Amino acid sequence: MNGTVIYDGGCNLCNSQVRFLSKLDRKKMLRFVPSQSGEGRGVLLAAGLDGAENDTVVYCSRNRYYLRSSAVLNILRDIGRGWQILYIFIIIPPFIRNFFYRQIARNRHRIYGRREGCEVV
Repeated sequence: MNGTVIYDGGCNLCNSQVRFLSKLDRKKMLRFVPSQSGEGRGVLLAAGLDGAENDTVVYCSRNRYYLRSSAVLNILRDIGRGWQILYIFIIIPPFIRNFFYRQIARNRHRIYGRREGCEVV
């Protein structure tokens, strides 16, 4: 197991991305935990976020916490299979990357919808 991904289990976009990453993760390096679970809230707190936060993806790997766009880029780097090439975007300053991340996060429920409960991956 390489890392843990904390995601919004009530978000259709987030769940579709978790399904996508699960298919790519043939070595089962990633573990997916909804932010609404007890463990998810604990990781959010450990990462310095509000335990009720659900619009920030958190990736815990190599004893570090990566947030927002940095989490996404590090997940892609670790998943490999050609996706690590997108890690090149890490050279863009985080305030720019996270601006776009926040635009998507802010509008994801309106565009992609919500679900009542967390989907089990």
